[in-house]
Amino acid sequence: MILKAKLGIAPIAWSNDDLPQLGGDTPLSTCLAESREAGFSGVETGGKFPLSSAELRPQLAEYDLQLVSGWYSGTLLDNDLESEIAKVTPQLQLFKDCGAACLVYGETAGTIQNRQDVPLSQRRRLTESEIQRYGEKLTAFSDYCAEFGVPLAFHHHMGTAIEDERDIDLLMAHTGPSVGLLFDTGHLVFAGADPFSILKKHANRINHVHTKDVRAEVLAALDWQRDSFLDAVLKGVYTVPGDGCINFDKVVSELAKTGYQGWFVVEAEQDPALAPPLEYARIGYASLIKALAQANYVLTEGEDE
Repeated sequence: MILKAKLGIAPIAWSNDDLPQLGGDTPLSTCLAESREAGFSGVETGGKFPLSSAELRPQLAEYDLQLVSGWYSGTLLDNDLESEIAKVTPQLQLFKDCGAACLVYGETAGTIQNRQDVPLSQRRRLTESEIQRYGEKLTAFSDYCAEFGVPLAFHHHMGTAIEDERDIDLLMAHTGPSVGLLFDTGHLVFAGADPFSILKKHANRINHVHTKDVRAEVLAALDWQRDSFLDAVLKGVYTVPGDGCINFDKVVSELAKTGYQGWFVVEAEQDPALAPPLEYARIGYASLIKALAQANYVLTEGEDE
């Protein structure tokens, strides 16, 4: 079986929506131009992206880029299903019009990922029964996304109610097959989870991959009783593949063994003044190209390949 892969990148390296001081003045055109210059064929959305396909598609075409996916700030944990469906539908329409592979769903009800005044230890935690009830709503929501034509990829994320391995295991146990799992190496390692354990248990649910590396020395020095997630970002906990402690040759090899095909997205939020986005995009690209070649993936760019 020939495994196909595409390489994408997220705009967060150029401009951080939660920390405007990190690249807040950088125009979208710079992000798109440098993404393509670094070799990537696709990008995920961010706060500076147009919200209509009539505006977005020409901008992407100008730089020969595809729309990979993009973050959706879900609140289904506290919201009712009908309201959440009404909220997501415009974004689903945009993604469908632009050919996005999936919707990246992050659960932001009660999140502390965007609050610098709340330490990592104070994130919301759910009981199994709460996750079960949440899973029922999430499955119905995900069924709607699938029927719309844009599958859901659930993003476990630091500072949210679904953060560590226990949370992911319970969520996968209490959701139906339409709920895909976004496999994010950086968030797993930060949360103390074993990426290879997640791969072994939930490979059949993984439908999207974020390749984020971790600076082990920064992670080890964090004070979870005082440091927030945004503090960790500012201290440089995340970086691109090839610049941290994660073995991406092994990660990609194990993904190949599961039969994963699709996008590998570099998504590493850090200070662009300390980590020039184009330079680091090239580092991430080179690292992934090497890993993909070793795992016998065929790199593709065209939408119909």
